[in-house]
Amino acid sequence: MKIYQLEENDLAELIETVVARMQIKQPVHLDKWIDASEAMHLLRISSVTTLQKFRDEGAIRFTQPSKKIILYDRQSILEFLDKNARNPF
Repeated sequence: MKIYQLEENDLAELIETVVARMQIKQPVHLDKWIDASEAMHLLRISSVTTLQKFRDEGAIRFTQPSKKIILYDRQSILEFLDKNARNPF
């Protein structure tokens, strides 16, 4: 058994290399349509009423494939956040 000693910077570089290789082999797949809990998480809100307000105002896209299922477009949420971003002075 061999034991290797790494400096902190070398360990960080090794971890970054491993993570980068894993991402190349297994790219992250994000669903286009997400449920209310994921949408609220992306928007950093905790109120279902606020989510409904955004939906009613047309601020974010959604689809309703059945009466009880409402899904939200991930990209429209990200665009909504970018549109409402403020630049520092």
